[in-house]
Amino acid sequence: MVKPGQSRAGGVRTKAVGPAREQLTQRGSMRQTVAWGHGGRCVALTGLGSKTCHRREGSVKTASLPTLPLLLAMEGATGGRPGLPEKPVPTAASPTLSSLGAVFILLKSALGAGLLNFPWAFYKAGGVTPAFLVELVSLVFLISGLVILGYAASVSGQATYQGVVGDLCGPIIGKLCEACFIVNLLMISVAFLRVIGDQLEKLCDFLLPSAPMAPQPWYAEQRFTLPLLSALVILPLSVPREIGFQKYTSILGSLAACYLALVVVVQYYLGPPGLVHEPRPAAGPSSWTSVFSVFPTICFGFQCHEAAVSLYCSMRRQSLSHWALVSVLALLACCLIYSLTGVYGFLTFGTDVSADILMSYPGNDVVIIVARALFGVSVVTVYPIVLFLGRSVMQDFWRRSCCRAGGLGALAEPSGPWVRGLLTVLWVAVTLAMALFLPDLSKIIGIIGGVSSFFIFIFPGLCLICAVGVEPVTPRVKCCLEVWGVVSVLVGTFIFGQSTVAAALELF
Repeated sequence: MVKPGQSRAGGVRTKAVGPAREQLTQRGSMRQTVAWGHGGRCVALTGLGSKTCHRREGSVKTASLPTLPLLLAMEGATGGRPGLPEKPVPTAASPTLSSLGAVFILLKSALGAGLLNFPWAFYKAGGVTPAFLVELVSLVFLISGLVILGYAASVSGQATYQGVVGDLCGPIIGKLCEACFIVNLLMISVAFLRVIGDQLEKLCDFLLPSAPMAPQPWYAEQRFTLPLLSALVILPLSVPREIGFQKYTSILGSLAACYLALVVVVQYYLGPPGLVHEPRPAAGPSSWTSVFSVFPTICFGFQCHEAAVSLYCSMRRQSLSHWALVSVLALLACCLIYSLTGVYGFLTFGTDVSADILMSYPGNDVVIIVARALFGVSVVTVYPIVLFLGRSVMQDFWRRSCCRAGGLGALAEPSGPWVRGLLTVLWVAVTLAMALFLPDLSKIIGIIGGVSSFFIFIFPGLCLICAVGVEPVTPRVKCCLEVWGVVSVLVGTFIFGQSTVAAALELF
């Protein structure tokens, strides 16, 4: 059988576009794109991550195989085969990530520090019913965003989130995406380290009891324990080149997050020791604006869209219908864990619930201490995924800088061990310094959630609008998809404005 993009003679597909011509060759695991324009020559080698020394001289368009944006339409267009038609997507040498591994990585990317804030978000929204309704409505956009990103990756042929946005939406939007991407992931990493540091501090208080007013020994302080953990555990987990490696730690982290949700549910029925009164939950939202206050926590909690493109391109089975199934399973499991924690945590403490649900329980309860330790493990396992995504942006910048300087040396290859190790150490060091000196975590979560709306709503909506403009679809389907893209952009803009203004008012 002849694969799409190959001829029966030599495996080469050539397409003429005006005065330009593009030639695609498949050589092992590396995809080489050579385009001739008006007196210029552009060579792009695309392997694991993104383009290498990609320079355009002339008017060259990327030749792509037609893909339809609706799942049923795709399956009908491929002769009954489910999913996208086979199309060259720049991935690893041989994609080895299984579907179950992709579900766990996607689930663990979302199950982070936001789990601790969900009971407090239910209180801020005015009760269980309004918060749960907002969560269900958001879930539609969350799953839609993941499916759109998989579709956009297949259309653009890029293997990173910022690469997809830049290819489909233009260089200006691409630069904006890179800036938001790096800032958002940097702040998420800082938030994760702050959560890990808080759990370490509580564990040290339990393991090393002292007099009420006596200071803790120096080796129990957060400024010593957090750098030590970062150097011995977090840094080695963050060095690997492939995101597929994180599937092993993601299984462990997901189980640890499930234990926390189970503890919150059981404590509601048993009653936390030392709880003198039983508070009454709020009867309803104080105003319509309080309902929307849950959006930053939802965006911060369900934030896994930055990893969507890398995961899609690392999967062995790259079809849109299969990717949609992976997205639905991961987010439904995530929604179940978040909802159980939010509902039962809020019902247990009502209006007295803390922004960190574990802070509402007695500090000397062994069950809560175990929950702290396992949740620390859960956050430790998601930090390398965030670092991997942030490092990909820095590798792209490094690659472009080396291209302008005259080429890549053996030691300057962005995906090589030297540069990759240097960027990993730099990321850990910067986020560690910020985590040790920044103010309270709850004051910056609103800003993080506002910026997250770009990656969950705005950029996927823009990618959908631009993708259907270049793909062969019927006018009715194109109109429906464009309307959905516009709605996604408008919803994301509203969430960003509302949450950012509210967070800024709380800071000042």
